[in-house]
Amino acid sequence: MSTPARHQVRQSFERAAATYDQAAGVQRLACKILAEQLPQSLSATPRLLDAGCGTGYALPLLQAFAPTAEVLALDLAPAMLARAHTATARIQGDLECLPLATACIDLYWSSLAWQWCDPARALAEARRVLRPGGYFLLCSLGPATFTELRQAFAAVDDYPHTLDFLAGDTLLQLAQSAGFPTLELRRQRATVHYPDVRHLLQAVKAVGANQLGPGRRTGLMGRAAFSRLRTAYETQRQAAGLPLSYDLIFLSGTA
Repeated sequence: MSTPARHQVRQSFERAAATYDQAAGVQRLACKILAEQLPQSLSATPRLLDAGCGTGYALPLLQAFAPTAEVLALDLAPAMLARAHTATARIQGDLECLPLATACIDLYWSSLAWQWCDPARALAEARRVLRPGGYFLLCSLGPATFTELRQAFAAVDDYPHTLDFLAGDTLLQLAQSAGFPTLELRRQRATVHYPDVRHLLQAVKAVGANQLGPGRRTGLMGRAAFSRLRTAYETQRQAAGLPLSYDLIFLSGTA
């Protein structure tokens, strides 16, 4: 699995900070589903980490779940952190190299941030910062994400236009190798519909998920190429509009 350079990820989400919340419907759905897997109880004064918090949608969920907890909001992009308007500690940092002490976290939460990371490094860091018996909750994207978009772009050029998302079973095996003894894997598909290709691409760009990764196209798409893309995508139109699917992978367990 190839992942984009960390500075590319940071720059992409810095640019998307102002538009992220308007287009993050699937991201909000992922948080709500992940919240269903929160443990029944924690210690009296736990410390929770939202790793890759974005603009902070999940922070009120975590604060409501554990009112006495210290909640840490961490993101690679400072512009995202600046929009997390909560009373939590905000930390600019990398999921692959967390600026946190070993065994200092009771619950590690990360929703739709790991697809931009090296999963083995992120898992090693998650395992490192969790206290013995601490909880691990993750939502990432699987290989069936953006299948319609990839199919349409195949009629335009040979460039990769999305990341190569990791399969759930592979992620599970990596987590087991990282030292997580108890794990549960779930998968759910979510599909969003758009009136046309232009609105669909704008929505993808608005959440910072566009054109990241090695071998991507660097120039602007010409009029002829866009016309081919639109024609190819129209063959997939459904009653509700043009579909864009997300393959949501949920992984939970204890350290």
